[in-house]
Amino acid sequence: MSDLHRTVQEGGPLLPASGRLEVAVQQAGPIPLDARFHCEAGELLALVGPSGSGKTSLLRAIAGLMTPRSGRIACGENAWLDTATGVDLGPQRRRIGLVFQDYALFPHLTARDNIRIALRHLEPAQRSEQAARWLARVHLDGLGERYPAQLSGGQRQRVALARALAREPRVLLLDEPFSAVDQVTRRRLQRELTRLREQIRIPIVLVTHDLDEAMALADRLCVLHGGKSLQIGDAETLFRRPASAEVARLLDRHNLFRGQVVDTPRGRRLQWGSLMLEVAGGLERLSLGQAVTWYLPDSDVVLLRCDSHSRGNVVAGRVSEVIVMGGTTSLAVSVDQVGETLRFDVSTHAARRGALARGVQVRLALLAEGIHLLPEAPKEMTT
Repeated sequence: MSDLHRTVQEGGPLLPASGRLEVAVQQAGPIPLDARFHCEAGELLALVGPSGSGKTSLLRAIAGLMTPRSGRIACGENAWLDTATGVDLGPQRRRIGLVFQDYALFPHLTARDNIRIALRHLEPAQRSEQAARWLARVHLDGLGERYPAQLSGGQRQRVALARALAREPRVLLLDEPFSAVDQVTRRRLQRELTRLREQIRIPIVLVTHDLDEAMALADRLCVLHGGKSLQIGDAETLFRRPASAEVARLLDRHNLFRGQVVDTPRGRRLQWGSLMLEVAGGLERLSLGQAVTWYLPDSDVVLLRCDSHSRGNVVAGRVSEVIVMGGTTSLAVSVDQVGETLRFDVSTHAARRGALARGVQVRLALLAEGIHLLPEAPKEMTT
């Protein structure tokens, strides 16, 4: 049993508890920011968005490495930045643990001495012993005398994490912490971070480009674009109920379409080309004839067998694309009655069993409960 796992089982906290992190910052340039979010103690919040969306700039603002033009950053009852009152604490006074994607270790110092640097709040006689404990907690027992060049990428990242935590930070910031290691090591480090979180009751903010990583690790996600926070929520909410078409695109969602609210003998429906789709709630609050953007998670597109029957929104289409990715196959189906394309995944086993290939005719059920209405449709829409 690892030292870390044993510590978790024994229930002893690794760090003093912290307070809620609150961030509200704005500036027009040179890096535009208009972000507002919070992260509870013990919570992991992932900042996601394309390159240049302001993710790393926000981490730097939290850490005190840059000062936005206006706003407030606080942890618990302590304001770290408040431009209205002139408060702007330096990085050392904020007690931040920061882990970079390139490790940022001192190459001329051993693993143990890299951690010792973060222990200046302890008496000199205690630092070596405490550094050894942190090395054990990140599975590096016996490697304390090695220099960074003698360690693997995963080991260097563990040293960087141990150094960040050894400072007893009030907030832990992770800037693409696993992007520089191979996939196997990445998954192992992700599992270790998940276990470590059980004993760290401080806010953790993760910057990542990897949506799968964000979904696996984070309690909530904050979607950023152009420095602006567009939507915050748990992964299921964001992927099933994006606040806008822009958020859906940033989350790599594909099934975005235009429709119109119409009245039929069977009640209100969403007109999509010549199709009349049933929607489980939401149409009643819209005006007849109103144009809407609507979204359907790919999990709510059901491939029907030839002999099956469904009372839902059944559409016919032709497979236009088949991409096999291991155990999952991504399908694109051109809907006959509309001329638009639905995208969704099925298991590769199901795709082979159904002999799915380009040009094959299929029937799909679009689940009424999954259709999500976005009333404010942009002028241009791509699927």
